[in-house]
Amino acid sequence: MKQLFDRNDGKLVIAHILFAFAALLIGGIAGMLQGMVRGGMVTLPANIGYYELLTAHGVLMALIFTTYFIIGFLYSGVSHTLGGRLLPAARKLGWIGYLTMSVGTVIGVIVILLGKATVLYTFYAPMKASPWFYIALALVVIGSWLSGFGIFYQYRKWRKNNSGKLSPLFAFMSVVTMLLWQIATIGVAIEVVVQLIPWSFGWVDTVNVVLSRTLFWYFGHPLVYFWLLPAYICWYVVIPKIIGGKIFSDSLARLSFLLFLLFSIPVGFHHQLMEPGISSFWKYLQVVLTFMVIVPSLMTAFSMFATFEMHGRAKGARSLFGWFRMLPWKDVRFFAPFMGMLIFIPAGAGGIINASNQMNAVVHNTLWVTGHFHLTVATSVALTFFGIAYWLIPAVTGRVLTPKMNRLGIIQTIIWCVGMFFMSGSMHTVGLLGDPRRTAYTTYDDHPDAVLWMPYHVAMAIGGMILFVGVLLIVYNVIALMRAPKGETEYPIGEVSEASEPTPRYLERWGIWLGIAVALILFAYTIPLIDMLNNTVNSPGYVTW
Repeated sequence: MKQLFDRNDGKLVIAHILFAFAALLIGGIAGMLQGMVRGGMVTLPANIGYYELLTAHGVLMALIFTTYFIIGFLYSGVSHTLGGRLLPAARKLGWIGYLTMSVGTVIGVIVILLGKATVLYTFYAPMKASPWFYIALALVVIGSWLSGFGIFYQYRKWRKNNSGKLSPLFAFMSVVTMLLWQIATIGVAIEVVVQLIPWSFGWVDTVNVVLSRTLFWYFGHPLVYFWLLPAYICWYVVIPKIIGGKIFSDSLARLSFLLFLLFSIPVGFHHQLMEPGISSFWKYLQVVLTFMVIVPSLMTAFSMFATFEMHGRAKGARSLFGWFRMLPWKDVRFFAPFMGMLIFIPAGAGGIINASNQMNAVVHNTLWVTGHFHLTVATSVALTFFGIAYWLIPAVTGRVLTPKMNRLGIIQTIIWCVGMFFMSGSMHTVGLLGDPRRTAYTTYDDHPDAVLWMPYHVAMAIGGMILFVGVLLIVYNVIALMRAPKGETEYPIGEVSEASEPTPRYLERWGIWLGIAVALILFAYTIPLIDMLNNTVNSPGYVTW
């Protein structure tokens, strides 16, 4: 008999997952309209602005969809692996965090749609929104902290009651993910509460622009790994179970996550390579640290394909790539995350270009950058999250994935990949031709260069429409999963290969790893922040819409 998911924990998980997909739907509508406007296909009504849609799309997709899904997913795994159910205090923190984030999200979306916060997803100064937008952001961050504390509480109690035991891999990875989030959001919390809220209320006349941007990007790049690490949890822990294989190495998986914790936070300056006010030495240092993140990414790629090959060899594959045929290609729970893995190869290569000083000068603030993060979060992460939904929702609601829903999931995955091929491929190409991002439809007075960009804009719009079909289909599938036939669905947690080396205990000595992380952050940021405070570049607020 398979272990059933605790009903009360399931309600908390499903609340997060459904909210996430509601945000995906609204954000998808905004994104499709935005693409059609830029492609010259439609003209918006006078009361709806292009940049208003751009702000709504970025906030709902990059912040709300991802954060809600991640917290719901992590709570499900922590509940399942740390005792089979959440402790009352952990569940209570989860609900308080959910409600706090939800209040903040509703306020933020209303303010955006009223045209009072058209500051785009990167909401740093000097563009100034309504103070209620910044208050909404603060509530989202505070709510996520409370949810993180619930995960920490459950983990700490389990460790206390299981002294000397190695914690489950899923739970360990969940703690690392939320630690990264808690540390990274300190920067944006300081920016919003100390700088932007007093400034937007008019209590102060100006704000330190360089400091505002730096505090945002202290958070802005680790956010990418907050998106990616839950996808990696699925790849490391869940996918081996789904394909019928074993986890290649527990210790390699834990070490890779700890390296992400160390090197993904003190790297924000690589988003500010073109900005004045920051010494070239500190930019260089943070670029080096950015490249260090490539190491755990390559470790992850090696581990996953080793898992696939071991599984194939165990099933009798003999040729060099014979194991490839042994993978369950008709199972959406594998197919969607695998396509995310595959697409992360060019996505990661694009990230190396963005973080390189000379190459970044070519693509900076062009549509290349937009194409890059649509490959990362909107493809690698999103497809993995979709694949998770096909087993997570049935597991926590006591239902089963039917063959029809599985086929629809395969179709939805293919639609998503085709749409992203058109959209992101066009973005990358036209970005290399110098086309700027964050601009509405314009031919720049029929300038020859801008006219040559237009076919790419049309292709982007077509890709966006195809992707919106994918959004509608995944939302339909989520609703169908909630109404699927009742039954028992296993929560898939993989087992470690018998050939794997034992996991060293020092990988769970949190004081060491947190100490190194804090030291790297202080080394990378202390002197630059002192310089910014001593040499202020102050600005009033600007409302450009």
